Amino acid sequence: MFRLFILTLCFLLIGNNLQAQQPFSIGVTHTIASSTLGEERTLNVYLPVNYSDTSVYPIIYLLDGSADEDFVHVSGVLQFFNLQQMIPEAIIVGIANVDRKRDFCFPTTIEQDKIDFPTTGGSEKFIQFLEQEVIPFIEKTYPENGSKTLIGQSLGGLLATEILFKKPQLFNQYLIVSPSLWWDNESLLNLSDKAMEQLPSNNMKIFIAVGKEHKVMVRDAKKLYRIIKQADKNNVEVQFRYLKNEDHATILHNATYAGLLWLFGNK
Repeated sequence: MFRLFILTLCFLLIGNNLQAQQPFSIGVTHTIASSTLGEERTLNVYLPVNYSDTSVYPIIYLLDGSADEDFVHVSGVLQFFNLQQMIPEAIIVGIANVDRKRDFCFPTTIEQDKIDFPTTGGSEKFIQFLEQEVIPFIEKTYPENGSKTLIGQSLGGLLATEILFKKPQLFNQYLIVSPSLWWDNESLLNLSDKAMEQLPSNNMKIFIAVGKEHKVMVRDAKKLYRIIKQADKNNVEVQFRYLKNEDHATILHNATYAGLLWLFGNK
């Protein structure tokens, strides 16, 4: 009889615990129908703990922003900084991937790459998607203060550099990590002279990081830094970090930590 009582009590406690469980969420998910891309796309949005629609916030746009990619840990870095009052509260917009090779790479002239990566070449459309659909949707939905930051790593870093070179006005801060500038025989870097001439007159900050990775990737990241530094634009600040203890798989978290601190820490 006593054993039956104990078992009944256990089942009741388990049942009560199950009933008490609540979903745990760190953000809001939006689905937008993109006419540019011809598909639905997911945006994962992290809001500050003290979020209020009567305040205005910097917006940080994160490439590779799926829930199972970089959205959670990058949001965690920002939340930690806000907890310690080290940088201003901000909103993160994680752009979830469908086909990152298609979206982040411009067309290549390398025949073997066309065979190995047949879906690549859609970066122009994806940049249009950012400019005409994502950014307007976010600015209509959330109160922003005009500060727009783009974070991209690897192929995402390639896309971030392409935007910096071709449409720099889309963002006023760039966090570029281990950019795959080797793509198409480094042809993007050949646009650097014209790109530096068309940098906007408003203040801009660019953070570039690379780890102990393939020598070509390290060389190209350093070259990108030198191109921007030597342009000697009064309105542009650029910072380079070599994170010797990180490789291509591990660099983003620590680069985001260092980058956000440099981009926002003096504000």
